[in-house]
Amino acid sequence: MKVRSQKKDKVNVITLGCSKNLVDSEVLMGQLQANAIEVAHESDKDDSNIIIVNTCGFIDNAKQESIDTILRYADAKEAGQIDKLYVTGCLSQRYKDSLEAEIPQVDAYFGTLELPQLLKKLEADYKHELIGERLITTPSHFAYFKIAEGCNRPCSFCAIPLMRGKHVDRPIESLVKEAKHLASMGTKELILIAQDLTYYGLQHYGERKLADLLRNLSDVPGIEWIRMQYAYPSQFPMEAFDVMNERDNICKYLDMPLQHISDNMLKTMRRGISKRRTIELVDQIRQRVPDIALRTTLIAGHPGETDKDFQELYDWVAETRFDRLGIFTYSHEENTHSHTLVDDVPDEVKQERADAIMELQQSISVELNEAKIGNTYKVLFDRKESGYFVGRTQYDSPEVDNEVLVPADNTYVRLGDFANVKITDSTDFDLYGEIVL
Repeated sequence: MKVRSQKKDKVNVITLGCSKNLVDSEVLMGQLQANAIEVAHESDKDDSNIIIVNTCGFIDNAKQESIDTILRYADAKEAGQIDKLYVTGCLSQRYKDSLEAEIPQVDAYFGTLELPQLLKKLEADYKHELIGERLITTPSHFAYFKIAEGCNRPCSFCAIPLMRGKHVDRPIESLVKEAKHLASMGTKELILIAQDLTYYGLQHYGERKLADLLRNLSDVPGIEWIRMQYAYPSQFPMEAFDVMNERDNICKYLDMPLQHISDNMLKTMRRGISKRRTIELVDQIRQRVPDIALRTTLIAGHPGETDKDFQELYDWVAETRFDRLGIFTYSHEENTHSHTLVDDVPDEVKQERADAIMELQQSISVELNEAKIGNTYKVLFDRKESGYFVGRTQYDSPEVDNEVLVPADNTYVRLGDFANVKITDSTDFDLYGEIVL
């Protein structure tokens, strides 16, 4: 008599939202693999019987994308195409009760800090010895590197503390161990992320330790670039720039979301910094590191933003000439302080203001890129696409910044490697070049 063998489970993890979510998915996948469970990330194949959706709940568009994704897989489950559907991440943390009521096809919902419970549901053990180890989903030569979780900032518009909790540091020793592990697997670039990099150290050590962390990470053999993203401007630890100048493998790059410049809006947004101090901070950073690339993010249409406030923002962007800039239209998020205010800027006005800023930034980017023609830069090549090898300088982060394109017939380019490239042409957000031997 033949006994029918049970098909082995295969998990497909779907990640929505930011790079911090991506790291969470990578940690989950590492745990599943260590439990001998086959796992894939956003696989196009139809061979997975368990789906885990790692959701984003940051703003309306992200929430809708998460809900649409959950519903798509809920339909697949009802059609018998998958056996189990689990949901985790920020949206699940924030709206678990509502989601359970509205999409009951999901087998279980988990919050952002409930990895052990999710693993238990999959009959897997949470392996503490794996802390710091994960399955990298990015190209192997770079990895997002989460140094802390949560946020203590009181920004009026932001729901992240509701979803991620209070700021919690990871010890320097743990981070160095993870960096060494990543380097042993071929990682050359660490992209430091957190809800707030500049707060690092206060929870665990009682003082800001970003500079010390940078020094320790820069000593890890094999790590050739260290990049900083998501730095809060208030009480910025300026000694971090001394380390940037001391160490060649710390990229002269900083992503520092400033959100606005009008004192009226900065106060309403509870940013803890004034227009004068913001301008001074940008000037001080550029004085300390003259060739630094500054990236920022802004919000258009926050409650109370007048035409005068917006004009002040526009003029400041024109004067400051950020190397990189992005802008969101304001999203009216429940349980935030801003939600108690009247959302008084019409959606079409929010979009018009955001479009105006991006059009301005595009013209700035054109001029800045034209000035790079004739210069030679160290470039890390990420991928091959549309007849070009595509890479980045130390002044560019993956996905959101400039890219350097070299014709794909060049035999001196290898993906994941560095090469010197002389810039020969440019557009608003791309640079073109040739290898310099």
